[in-house]
Amino acid sequence: MESAKAKTHPQHTPSNALSATSALTADQQTLARETVPLRHHGRTVAAVFLLLVVANLVHSMVTNQNFQWPTVWHYLFFPDIMAGLGRTLILTVVSMTMAIVLGILLAACRLSGNKVLQAVAGAYLWFFRGTPLLIQLIFLYNLSALYPRLGIGVPFGGPELIGGSTNSVLSLWTVALVGLALHESAYMAEIVRGGLLSVPKHQTEAAAALGMNNLMAFRRIILPQALRVIVPPTGNQVIGMLKYSSLVSVIALPDLLYSAQMIYTQTFETIPLLIVVSFWYLLCTSILTVFQQRIERYYGRGVAGHQSTTPARGRILGLGVPRKRVRTTLSSTTAEEG
Repeated sequence: MESAKAKTHPQHTPSNALSATSALTADQQTLARETVPLRHHGRTVAAVFLLLVVANLVHSMVTNQNFQWPTVWHYLFFPDIMAGLGRTLILTVVSMTMAIVLGILLAACRLSGNKVLQAVAGAYLWFFRGTPLLIQLIFLYNLSALYPRLGIGVPFGGPELIGGSTNSVLSLWTVALVGLALHESAYMAEIVRGGLLSVPKHQTEAAAALGMNNLMAFRRIILPQALRVIVPPTGNQVIGMLKYSSLVSVIALPDLLYSAQMIYTQTFETIPLLIVVSFWYLLCTSILTVFQQRIERYYGRGVAGHQSTTPARGRILGLGVPRKRVRTTLSSTTAEEG
């Protein structure tokens, strides 16, 4: 049997391959030896064009005296600018923390089987996602026109237990923090709800079969899987909150933007001060982006294809993809990565 099989399926030895190669024509042998890389002329033209545009932009920024770079360096670490930057960071951290906590509660109401909780949470999301943040801040700042006094007491006109003037309760910091948190919590609620719904139901059933209670199943089974979906958009929302905090300048809270406005309204150096503000916003968002990527990488461990995120993105955009080289062999034409 073995001898018959050897006769029907002869092995390919180097001598057989050499004799087959000698049977090819000279042109076929040359084609078999050469490796021809694929050409991407469109990418080359686009890259050269973009390099020219960037070089021209950088040249104009350096040579244009209207940018007033000495003034920019003068105000870059100006005390008022640094104080405004600190207030902006405090606004971002505190309001985002409040928004995450409130968003989790709203998501729980949305997933609850109680129709009243679902309706109230849905109405909350409908209002705060349907109106601009700027209008909400201005409305909250002028709330004293509707309710001169805020307090806690017996409903429907009963005696007041504790309260005070609306203007004294809603200070500038309170209006800014509460306004940003209320608006952001509507988006965080949908992010958390989407993350929880992304975990298959059979995961909870399997945890119950192993004897886990609801809290343990949520902490060890559901939450780690949901965070893979929750963390990336939450990082984007934090970066967005950093930028949205500039809207508090309309209520005269001296954040980074308002501090710069107070300076250039007196010195009329508008462009240099706006460049300073843009620099600090870019620096802060860049740092937050690095932390976001590391957190995503941590929670993405064990996910298939997580390490190939960058090549996949490049494959979609048509950039950074290894070129294919076509090699003609004796039997067929194969493509291998170069």
